[in-house]
Amino acid sequence: MNSITQKFSKRVFAFLSLILIIHIFVNVLLNVPKFQHQIIEAYSINAILAIGIFWGLSTLKDKYNNQIGFLFLGSSCIKFFVFFVVFYGPYKADGQIVLSEFVSFFVPYTICLVLETFFLSKQLNQM
Repeated sequence: MNSITQKFSKRVFAFLSLILIIHIFVNVLLNVPKFQHQIIEAYSINAILAIGIFWGLSTLKDKYNNQIGFLFLGSSCIKFFVFFVVFYGPYKADGQIVLSEFVSFFVPYTICLVLETFFLSKQLNQM
């Protein structure tokens, strides 16, 4: 793992840790179980996917410079596949996906997507 990926990894863990603490605190304020709807799994899996995708795209950026945007979009397909395999079944088990289930997955997904986009665009602009 190169230094750019290590720096990205540290930032992902820092941001997601902070957001997870806030998320759990909000759950406590709303009198809902702190760790409901696979919240730890959602944050962990999104962090792992973000770091893996960032590392992969950083590695491939020189060889596939013209296709890196398409590879980035393809990485979103991987994330959606993981969502449907890991989270969709348990979330939909009661016949509906409630807001708290949606938020448990979508918040870390969005944070990771923003961080990936920001750091990849920064890295690609330096080329």
